[in-house]
Amino acid sequence: MSPPGPEGLVPRHPHWWQRRWVRYGALITLLALSGLVILALVRRQTGTEGFLVGLGLAMLPVPWLIAAFRWLDRVEPGPWRNLVFAFAWGACAAALIAIVANSFATKWIATATADPASANTLGATVIAPIVEESAKAAAVLLVFLFRRRDFTGIVDGVVIAGITATGFAFTENILYLGTAFGTDQLTGGRGIASVTAATFFVRIVMSPFAHPLFTTLTGLGFGIAALSAERQRVRRVLLPICGLLLAMSMHAFWNGSSTFGEFGFFAVYGGFMVPVFGLLTWLAIWTRQRELRTVREELPAYVLAGWLGPAEPFALGAMGARRTARDYARHHHGRQAARAVAQYEAYATSLAFLRHRGRRGKAGADFVVRERELLDELWKRREVARPALEYAARASLPTPVHWAPQFGFPAAQTPAASGPMYGYPAAPYAGYNPYRS
Repeated sequence: MSPPGPEGLVPRHPHWWQRRWVRYGALITLLALSGLVILALVRRQTGTEGFLVGLGLAMLPVPWLIAAFRWLDRVEPGPWRNLVFAFAWGACAAALIAIVANSFATKWIATATADPASANTLGATVIAPIVEESAKAAAVLLVFLFRRRDFTGIVDGVVIAGITATGFAFTENILYLGTAFGTDQLTGGRGIASVTAATFFVRIVMSPFAHPLFTTLTGLGFGIAALSAERQRVRRVLLPICGLLLAMSMHAFWNGSSTFGEFGFFAVYGGFMVPVFGLLTWLAIWTRQRELRTVREELPAYVLAGWLGPAEPFALGAMGARRTARDYARHHHGRQAARAVAQYEAYATSLAFLRHRGRRGKAGADFVVRERELLDELWKRREVARPALEYAARASLPTPVHWAPQFGFPAAQTPAASGPMYGYPAAPYAGYNPYRS
C-alpha cells in the first residue's frame, strides 16, 4: 500500500489508459493501421507498377524539404520523435482522412446536384482545402497540447507544420504520379509529352513547397499562441484558428487557379505563391536570427550567477561558433563528447528562451522547476562543453578580445541592455551553486 500523502490520503495510481506506454502504443497502432490502409488504397488506384514509379518520384523532394526545416530548427532543435510523428501523421493519418472525406463529399455533391463536373470543381476548391488543412493541423495541435515544452515559439510551429505537410504531400504525390503513369500506359504517352512528365514538373519541380507553405500558416498561428501568456486564453485559441483559416484560403486559391483561364495557374503561381513563399521564408530566417539574439541577451545573467563561463553567451548565440565547439569536442574527445556539447547547446538555448518568457511575464507556473532542470542538465555536461565553447568563441573572433565578465560578451560588443536589469531576477538562486565545493 502506498504511504499516505500530506493530507492523509493514499495517492491514486494512474489508470491503465493514462500510462505513457499505453498512449504511445495506441498512437503507433493508429498510425500503422492508417499507413496500411492508405498503402492499399493508393496501390489499388495506381497499380503496383504505378505505385512504385510514384513512390520513387515522390521521394525526390522529401530529403530537401526535411533538411530545410531541420536547418531552420537548429537554434533549438526539437526532438526527433516529434518530427517522426509529424511526418507519419501527414503521410498516413492525414492522407487517409483526406482521401476518404474528399471522395465521400465529392460523390455526395455529385449525387445531390446531378452535375459531376461542378462537384469535382467544388470538391477541389472548397472541400479539399478544408479537409486537408484540418487533418494536417491536427498534428500541430497534438504536439502543441502534449509536447508543450518542445513547442515554444514560431519556429517550432513552422517546423512541425512543415514536416507534417511534407509527409502529406509525399503520399499525395505518389497517388498523382502513379495515376499519371497508369494513364500513360493506357494511352502510350512517352517523353516530355507524357502525363507523368507534366505531373512531375508541376508537383515536384515547380511546387514541392505548396503543401508545406499552406500548413505553415497554421503553424504560425500555433507558434504565436505559444508565445502568449497562459492567461491570454482567447488569444491562444483564436490565433491557431486564424492561421488555419488562412491556410485553407490559400489552399483553395491555389486549387482554384486552374479555373481562372488558360494562364490562371501560372499567374497565381508567379504573382501569389512565389511572393508568399519568399515572405514566409524571410520571416522564418528573421525569426531564427532573433532567437540567436535572444540567446546572446539572456544568458549573461547566468554568467553572473556562476552557471556559465564568460565566453559562452557569445558562442551559444552564433551558429558557426556552435559548430566549431562540436567539432572541437569531436576531434579531442570523440563523438560522445560532440553529442554532449550539442545537448549543452540545446539546453542553454531552452534556458535563454525560458528566461525571456519569464521576463515578459509569459512563463508558466513551473518556471523555477524548469529553470532548475535545465541548469542541472548544463552542469552535468560543463566539463566537456565549457572548454569547447570557449575555444569556439576565441576562434570565431578575428582578433583577440578581453571578455566583459559581467555579460559574457567581448568588451566591444557588450549590449546596452543585458543581464538582470529588467526587474526580473538573474536567477531564483543567483550566486548560489549547490555543486560547488
